[in-house]
Amino acid sequence: MRVLFVHPSALMYSELFLRLEPLGLERTAGAARDAGHEVRIIDLQTHRLGELEQELARFAPDAVGFGLNYLANVPEVIDVAHRVKTLCPRTYVFAGGHSVSFIARHVLEQAEGAIDAVMRGEGEVAAPLLLAAIPDGAVHEVPGAVTSEGSGPGAPEMLTSIDRPRPARDLLRRRHRYFIGVLDPAASIEFTRGCPWDCSFCSAWTFYGRSYRKVSPEAAAEELASIREPGVFIVDDVAFIKPEHGDGIARELERRNVHKQYYLETRADVLLRNREVFARWRRLGLNYMFLGMEALDGDGLDLLRKRVTTDENMRALEVARELGVTVAINLIVDPQWDLEQFRAIREWALRVPEIVHLSVMTPYPGTEIWHTESRKLTTLDYRLFDIQHAVLPTKLPLDVFYRELVRTQAVINRKHLGVTALAKTARIVGGHLLHGQTNFARMLWKFNTVYNPQRQYADHHRPVRYELPVPHHHEVGPRDRQELYIHSRPERKSSQRTPGS
Repeated sequence: MRVLFVHPSALMYSELFLRLEPLGLERTAGAARDAGHEVRIIDLQTHRLGELEQELARFAPDAVGFGLNYLANVPEVIDVAHRVKTLCPRTYVFAGGHSVSFIARHVLEQAEGAIDAVMRGEGEVAAPLLLAAIPDGAVHEVPGAVTSEGSGPGAPEMLTSIDRPRPARDLLRRRHRYFIGVLDPAASIEFTRGCPWDCSFCSAWTFYGRSYRKVSPEAAAEELASIREPGVFIVDDVAFIKPEHGDGIARELERRNVHKQYYLETRADVLLRNREVFARWRRLGLNYMFLGMEALDGDGLDLLRKRVTTDENMRALEVARELGVTVAINLIVDPQWDLEQFRAIREWALRVPEIVHLSVMTPYPGTEIWHTESRKLTTLDYRLFDIQHAVLPTKLPLDVFYRELVRTQAVINRKHLGVTALAKTARIVGGHLLHGQTNFARMLWKFNTVYNPQRQYADHHRPVRYELPVPHHHEVGPRDRQELYIHSRPERKSSQRTPGS
């Protein structure tokens, strides 16, 4: 069967700071290819819609699969799916991914026949099963499948090992367009999947049933050795939770003499607990770290159920500085902030040497706050659920909120973009340009064209064709959290037990 996988276009945040290869879609494509299908990928982050239409004409796929990891892409995917059906009426169209797994039936109904099935759960398992069932008209019998004929039995199946399939990186034709910050170009890799914590604003733990799986050190090192790009983003929700796992991969990389520049995400308490692992990776090329602090005060951390203290957050910053790792901090903006709270954040962010990013508190389907904050939603427009728009009531008038949000982001980013950044990174930028890489250089000057309070305010007044389902409000207690899971928690050997399990 000929299968074309499609990744939607970039979101607002990705217009500036990063553009990541669609690793989940690459792994799903790899699984489909391993099952004997002829596979291609079009990434609308790097290709135009017209190029997708040309590929449809040339390749004549039997099936087209869309990756839908982000809510804000839902309207685009439905519209493109209609275009696919117009051009190729007999093509089977399906979608899958993280966000759509929580609202599969709703999206299927909104598509009005343009999407034949929505697959919930992990694509590497779901896609080959779906493709095998299409000729017999039995997709509705596949676990995790949602179709107009019915839904598959039971929970979606999970990979027993994340060592395989390998991502089909060779199918991406414009790999030079992927970057994250100064790592230009950059590939992405996954060492672990899932998260044992249960932050109220996050759906990683609900998607995976609070499970946690690790790639073998040998498989991780083998994959890294095969990556051509000099920069690598480790996409794990929390890197190096298990120190012996991080050490094991490092040992294999040292043995193979593999050296890259790395960017990863982790938590303050993990960095403090496993400092020596991060120090070892610093010697291997770890230069950049994303630290999700989320809040600067104890009440804010408790509200988000981060299970970390303000003191731990600050000590983690000190450790990162001592290691020589450049840190990007994320803080979650509460829509109830007033002028004074924005001012305080600006002052603190200007005092610290780290890069500070702001994301707006956003209840997503699959998160606990989707249910507990649902009555407060001011919009159900998918496009505004991108952590850069306010979808909950703001204490300040909405236009003033955006003015203060962008003003705060602009003040912070003046430390790290434009002339200031160029002065600090002139040698790096020069090296990129010599190799034809312009992603990072362009990023330095794009802030004002991407972040604009008038634009963000006006986004709330666009005509709305597709909306999220109306959430069901209820309090979610500890005993109710399993009801949010997409996958049933898999059985694990004792050697794979996670913290607190």
